[in-house]
Formats: sequence, structure tokens, C-alpha cells
Amino acid sequence: MTKFTAEVMNREILDVIQRMAFLAEYREPGIQSHLERVRGYCSVIAKGLGLETQDVEIISYASQLHDIGEICIPDSVFQKSGKLTPYEWDLVKRHPVVGAEILKGSPSVLLQAGEVIALTHHERWDGSGYPYRRKGEAIPLGGRICALADIFDALTTKRRYKDEISVDEAYQLILDNDGVLFDPALVKVFIENFDEICKVRQMNI
Repeated sequence: MTKFTAEVMNREILDVIQRMAFLAEYREPGIQSHLERVRGYCSVIAKGLGLETQDVEIISYASQLHDIGEICIPDSVFQKSGKLTPYEWDLVKRHPVVGAEILKGSPSVLLQAGEVIALTHHERWDGSGYPYRRKGEAIPLGGRICALADIFDALTTKRRYKDEISVDEAYQLILDNDGVLFDPALVKVFIENFDEICKVRQMNI
């Protein structure tokens, strides 16, 4: 039997987190690659900000739980390829709150970070996001980082309801929304480390 050291425990906690994230989104083809890319993008951005190694790891691993609340979305809505009705869109917009509720109250630092990221990764710098229309630095840093990482991945990945666009087009859209959807400080880091972002994408296609 493996000796249950702190190192083993930490490794097992990370494994549980990754499996929880995969379980919540198993209906989406290629979800494991998506989760790995988002984790990698978040790591690159957090490092570029000069965060401590521990904080980089917490944000990047916790980011894999960003959509855990999607477990609440009915299959009829989740699998729909056409335009959502207002009612269906309201169901989708519930998932950040549900995700935060699932992770709420944990003594784990990683799950606490996951709660914050799940709740805030659809908030936008200009206050146009959801669920609470938070604006600017009122959005926690982990949520801001994950928002940029998740949107870049969504843009450059084919989904059931949309085609992918090129990396160059996605890069331009990020630039166009500097200070609108995204924290300008994060966009600056994204630009400065774009080669690393592209390496993460190529490793996890």
C-alpha cells in the first residue's frame, strides 16, 4: 500500500479535482483537452503576472472546476445546436451560481479557489457579464484569468453550436476587447506570452 504522505495526498486531491471537472462536463466531446488547455493558459497568465508559484498552481488547477455547475443544465439544452430560447439561456446562466454552491464551504484552498472561479468566470471587465454583472477589480483575479483563458479556448475550438476561428483571429478579438471584456493587465500578459499560450494549445489538441 502506498504510504499516505502529504505529497501523495496533494496528488490525489488534484486527481479528484480533475475527475470532478470531467464528470460535470462529460457530455462535451474533447472536454479533457479543453480542461487541460484552460489550466495551461491560466498557468501562463498567472506566471506572467509574477504571482507566487503556489498561487499559480492554485489558480490553474482550480480553473478546471470553472464549469462544474453545468451539471445542472438539462441535456435538451446542453446538447442543443440551435439558438437558445430566453428561458433556456436563463438556465445556462445559472451554472456559475450552481458551481459555487457545489464547492461552497470546503476547507480545501483549491476548492475555495474553485468556488470563486466557478462563480465569476463569466463576469466581464466592463460589467456586462453574469451572474452579478461585477465590474473591473470587483471581479476576483482568478475569475478574470479564467475568463480570458476560457474565451480564448472557446474561440479556437469547434463546438456543437459553432465553428472554431483561427488563432490569429482569436488573438485579434482579445486585443479588440482589451479593457472591455478583459482586464487590460491580463491582456498585456497574454500578448507578451502568446508563444507560450500557443505551445499549450498545440500540446493539448
